[in-house]
Amino acid sequence: MTVIDTGLPRRMDETATAPPASAKKSRKEAARAKARRGGLDERLLGPRPKHRKQHRTLFLSDIHLGTPGCKAELLLDFLRHNDAETIYLVGDIVDGWRIKRSWYWNAAHNAVVQEFLRKARKGATVIYVPGNHDEALRDYTGLNFGGIDVTAEAIHETADGRSFLVLHGDQFDSVVKYAKWLAHLGDRAYGLALTLNNWLHEIRRFFGLSYWSLSSYLKNRVKNAVEYISSYEQAVAREARERGVDGVICGHIHHAEMRDMDGVLYCNDGDWVESCTALSEDETGALSLIVWQKFSWETELADGETEPHDEDAPAVLSAA
Repeated sequence: MTVIDTGLPRRMDETATAPPASAKKSRKEAARAKARRGGLDERLLGPRPKHRKQHRTLFLSDIHLGTPGCKAELLLDFLRHNDAETIYLVGDIVDGWRIKRSWYWNAAHNAVVQEFLRKARKGATVIYVPGNHDEALRDYTGLNFGGIDVTAEAIHETADGRSFLVLHGDQFDSVVKYAKWLAHLGDRAYGLALTLNNWLHEIRRFFGLSYWSLSSYLKNRVKNAVEYISSYEQAVAREARERGVDGVICGHIHHAEMRDMDGVLYCNDGDWVESCTALSEDETGALSLIVWQKFSWETELADGETEPHDEDAPAVLSAA
């Protein structure tokens, strides 16, 4: 039987085909090239390490995406090396205060957001507890965005049966609660200190010195700041005691800490503008603080097998 091509156009559904794999790969490579131009290190764009640290739960807060002080590259490196069944984002993840004043967003910030979405897509439970800098999200509690649940606060039960109140903690900050204008003024001054801190960090890295936070040093040396931190910790621990839980996990003050306070375990997971810390729960229920102030390639984590490229992962684009 002879088939004759009439030359007539076919229907759209007959001609439409999925884009070839080579075209998809080309688009991803173009996106990666754009990310590199946006300042994202090539080593943060390649395959993920095959042997990642597995946690039962991770708690992170005060990332402040949208600000120059955010250590997004270090956080991205951390997320690529650590997985968890449940991830709590304990407020101030995106800095709405700063974004309202002036737009700042680069490829690393975009990549961090996509990494959280990827973890949710791969099966992790991701819970977002908004803080004061991303307080606009409090109007959306109870909703789910891209696999991320938004809630005002949470009660987390550890593997060993302990219960922890999880909240950002700004409601126990009298300045934020009763003098918001002063909180905004302080935020600008803090931003200036972080800018100086970034310059100092780059200089120290050039000379091969380890990470050191100027703003954290000053905060721990000023008497009023030390008293503020102490009163905040006591107020949060008191709330946990009144709720009848075993402990509290919070953020807000950018001061990583874990200690017993009159029978209540106070845990602050720190931040990703100064201390670069997270709180981890292992499979036994034990809690510990993780400090990630160096990139994996600056430590022994640089060695090891890597996974193939994740073709399902969204492209990392620069939004600068």
